[in-house]
Amino acid sequence: TATTTATATRPKGRGGVFYLLGGTSSMMAAACTHPLDTIKVRMQTINTGLAKPPGVIKTAVSLVSKEGFFALYKGLSASLGRQATYSTTRFAAYDFLKAELIYRKGGGDLSVPERFATGMTAGALGGLVGTPMDLCNVRMQDDGRLPAAQRRNYKHAIDAFVRIFREEGFTRLYSGVGPNIIRSMLMTAGQIASYDTFKQLLLEETEGVFVDDLRTHFVASALAGGVATLLTQPVDVIKTRLMASPPGTYSGAMQCAIETLKKESFVAFYKGTLPAYSRLAPQTILTFIFLEQLRKLHKALTGSE
Repeated sequence: TATTTATATRPKGRGGVFYLLGGTSSMMAAACTHPLDTIKVRMQTINTGLAKPPGVIKTAVSLVSKEGFFALYKGLSASLGRQATYSTTRFAAYDFLKAELIYRKGGGDLSVPERFATGMTAGALGGLVGTPMDLCNVRMQDDGRLPAAQRRNYKHAIDAFVRIFREEGFTRLYSGVGPNIIRSMLMTAGQIASYDTFKQLLLEETEGVFVDDLRTHFVASALAGGVATLLTQPVDVIKTRLMASPPGTYSGAMQCAIETLKKESFVAFYKGTLPAYSRLAPQTILTFIFLEQLRKLHKALTGSE
């Protein structure tokens, strides 16, 4: 039919700028939510053996009282660098692969399994590209927890990257790459693919209650943030501990997981879940709200689809 023929064409007008919008919106959101990410990292790297590890408020108060308010923004440059590499790659790959799959199917839309498979593929690419900056981010956020003699005192993300490369070798920049890729696959499926799915359900199954506006973007992204948090938290804890630990502490992700389970129980894999969601939900909401607006602006300026 004429409709099928029209929908079975690749989107027009999507130049390089279009594929940068996901990374740009992620950087904007990360700048707003970075303090919560710092608290999450501190909670995940605390291994006190206490029956009741410190919570979000206690961790935040301790951090600010010992290191000052701006300690909450340690690693911001690395966080922005991470989003510039990791999120730009995963959003661009997802958008490209989604459009290509729809074209090859002859039009229509992707099923939920197809969306999640696309998200996991895009996430794997993002995790691979973003691991070095992710390592810098974790190191800078966790530095204040270490004894003064063991602190690295990186000046900024580039300094961290160069020093790790010079002092510890290129392979150290990919410390934790395995769990980071797995986390990125789950994150992208739970975040981007879930958002796509929730948005479609809200628009098509609510009999006009939701339309393509800010309210729909807010609800869909809040739900997607919850899915992403539950999927990624165990892997995130392992990844963070691998990256924050001194060289030689763990032989790999499996040993880290086993040691954590033995010493601290399964609950340890969900350390920092509340700050993780309280960071990821706002970040997801802001990312997609920014992204939808940037896409509208891009469409208005270029006439792209």
